[in-house]
Amino acid sequence: MQLQQISIFLENRAGRLAHVTKVLGDAGVNLLALSLADSSDFGILRLIASDVAKARQVLQEHQIVCVVNDVLAVEVADEPGGLARLLTRLQDDGVDVEYMYAFSSRHTGRAALLIFRFADNTKALASLQKAGAKVLTLADLA
Repeated sequence: MQLQQISIFLENRAGRLAHVTKVLGDAGVNLLALSLADSSDFGILRLIASDVAKARQVLQEHQIVCVVNDVLAVEVADEPGGLARLLTRLQDDGVDVEYMYAFSSRHTGRAALLIFRFADNTKALASLQKAGAKVLTLADLA
């Protein structure tokens, strides 16, 4: 149920983001979810790709620094307090959230979709399952 996320370290200069997305697009890699955080000197592009191995290979061929991490994609009730209830449950179970970001999908219905990076994915998965949260697979996203 864990997904692999690619984190790409980008210099904060014009054209770097366009270059990375073009390289991946030209290789036929679809971007299913992404988040971009920046500082004055660099940015971190986090993404879920349709083919992680191919994406990683193409990025390395173009000397683009990247790291692969395990994350979880979770459906959260798209209603006031939906996220708060889930985060409270995780907190009660002693699960630390390192970061999270939202993404969209064609099949959302009444759910918000979030990517979570946890300090301990195994512990987080047990807590999410106990809470009845739906944890998504790559096939669910594609």
